[in-house]
Amino acid sequence: MSIQTSSPHFDHLIEAGRVHRTLYTDGDIFDLEMSRIFGGTWTFLAHASELPKPNDFVRKRLGKRPVIVTRDRDGNFHGLLNRCTHRGATICRHDEGNARRFTCPYHNWSFTNTGDLAAVPIEDGYGPAFDKQELGLGKLRVESYRGFIFGTFNTELPDLKTHLGPSAALLDEWLDRWPGAELQLRRGQTKFSCAGNWKLIYDNAADGYHPGYSHASLLRMRKDRYGGGVDMQWALGNVDEGLQTVSDCGNGGTFIDQRAEIKRFWDQSAPMPGESAYERVIKEKLGDKADAALDVVMGSGMNLNIFPNLLIIGNQIQVIEPQSVNKTHINWYATALVADDLPDEVNSLRMRLQEDFPSFGEPDDLANFEECQIGLEIEEVEWVQTGRHLDTGKEYIGAKGMLSGPVSDELPLRVFWKEWLKRIEQGNLGVAK
Repeated sequence: MSIQTSSPHFDHLIEAGRVHRTLYTDGDIFDLEMSRIFGGTWTFLAHASELPKPNDFVRKRLGKRPVIVTRDRDGNFHGLLNRCTHRGATICRHDEGNARRFTCPYHNWSFTNTGDLAAVPIEDGYGPAFDKQELGLGKLRVESYRGFIFGTFNTELPDLKTHLGPSAALLDEWLDRWPGAELQLRRGQTKFSCAGNWKLIYDNAADGYHPGYSHASLLRMRKDRYGGGVDMQWALGNVDEGLQTVSDCGNGGTFIDQRAEIKRFWDQSAPMPGESAYERVIKEKLGDKADAALDVVMGSGMNLNIFPNLLIIGNQIQVIEPQSVNKTHINWYATALVADDLPDEVNSLRMRLQEDFPSFGEPDDLANFEECQIGLEIEEVEWVQTGRHLDTGKEYIGAKGMLSGPVSDELPLRVFWKEWLKRIEQGNLGVAK
C-alpha cells in the first residue's frame, strides 16, 4: 500500500523566533501530523519489557492508527496495522496478551503474529485469482535500541541508531546508571488526559524556564520543610546563573541536563513516606555499594525527549498519545532496574517515586497546557514566542557536539519546529508492506 498526499507549505507559520497559533488549533494540520509525523519518522511504539515472552503482544496507537506490536516465536519484534484486510475491522481487541494468531471476529480471517494471512473460511469462494500472500496485514518498518521499540512507514530514513544520533549515547547513560541492570516497565501506567494539543506537552518537556514558576508552590514547600539543596530547588530564581543546560540532539530530539546541580541524588532528594525502613535494608544488604544503589532510586537529572512522542524524565517514561487537535493522553510509566546485585527494595522506592512529581507536579503542567489551548483559540493574537536566547550569544557547541544553551533557552522549541517542518512538508512517504 502506498499513500501520497500533496505537500502544502507551512514555512510562513514558523519564523525564527515565533510560530503561528494555528499550529496548535487547526484540525486539518492535526490530521496531517497524524499521517506524516507519527509514522513518517521513527516513532516510539513500546518497550521490550511489555512483551517479554515469545508470541506476546501489546495494542498501541501510531497517530490515529491502531497498531499491534508483537514478538514472534524467534524473539523478533513486529509492528502491524490492526485492520483486517477483508472488510477493515480491527482484529486485536485486547490491550495485551499472548497469541500466535489474530482472528478477525467478523468473518474469521486469521493472521499470524508476523502479519501473514494464514487462513480464510470457505476460501474457494474467491476463485483461482485469490492470493493470500497479497492480503497480509499492513506492516511497519520496526527496529529497537536497547529495548525501546520504534516503528515507521518511511523507508528513506537511516537505521534507528543513526537517526537517534546523540540521543542514543544519552540513552546509554540513562540506562547504565547501574551497570548490567535491565530496565523494565512495570505493569500499569499513570494516565493523564489533557484538553490541549499534543505539542504543548513536547514543548514543556525541555522547557527549563517554567519549573520555578509553574511548580513554585511544590518547590517552596520542599524548601520550607527540608531546607535548601533539596530536589529541583535549583529551578528557583535566575536559572541561567545555574549549571543546567538544554541541548539539540538532532532530528527533533532535545535534552535538559540537571546533573551538574546534583552531588548526591539520594541525599538531595525530597523524603518519601517509609523510606527509612527501605534505606536500612538496602544498607544491610549492600554495605559499601548501598550509597550507589540509593542514588539510582531517584530521578536521573536527565530529561531526554525523542521526537515526536517519547519523553524520558527522571527515572520515568512518558508517552504522548494525541487524540484530537485539543485532546491528548499522557501515559507515565514507572521503571524498574533488575539485576542480581540490586535488591527489590530499590525498586520499591522507585515505585514510590510515582507519588512524587507525577502526583504533585504534573497537575501544575496540565493546568497550564489546558489554559494555553484556551488562549491560543483567540484569533486576534496570532503568534507564540520561541525566541528566548536566540540572539543573546549564550549558545555554544557542547558535549557530544550538540548545540547547547542556558536552561531557559527556547532552543528546544526551535529544534522541534525545524524537525516538524521537515516532516510535515515531505508528504506522506508511507508504505505499509
